[in-house]
Amino acid sequence: MSKGYRDLEIYRLSHKLAVEVHKRSLSLPKFEMYEEGDQIRRSSKSICSNIVEGYGRRKYKKEFIQFLIYAIASCDETSEHLNLLFETNSLKNADVYEGLIANYDKLGKKMNVFLQAVEKTHNVF
Repeated sequence: MSKGYRDLEIYRLSHKLAVEVHKRSLSLPKFEMYEEGDQIRRSSKSICSNIVEGYGRRKYKKEFIQFLIYAIASCDETSEHLNLLFETNSLKNADVYEGLIANYDKLGKKMNVFLQAVEKTHNVF
């Protein structure tokens, strides 16, 4: 049985984090709900969406790589939104902030390793 994108650790982690960010963003102050809240929801969901779309295009190595790069960029963007929310006191819980930042850092590293593996070893099937 062939593996699918759901079997990728980077997909599972990005999906879990997107769900967590979405839920936590709903408790932001009202004025942030439609500004940073909207942005962080979209960037966090973009990570797993780009992994899925890239995986769907894996027959074309360059496209697969392109979407993995988009996913990495969205991961960096999400971390920046977390930084802004924390530094502006819209996200007040330091433990939540530090946990999310640590997990997005971990995800970014895993995606970079995965990207390097695809660049080196991916063969068109």
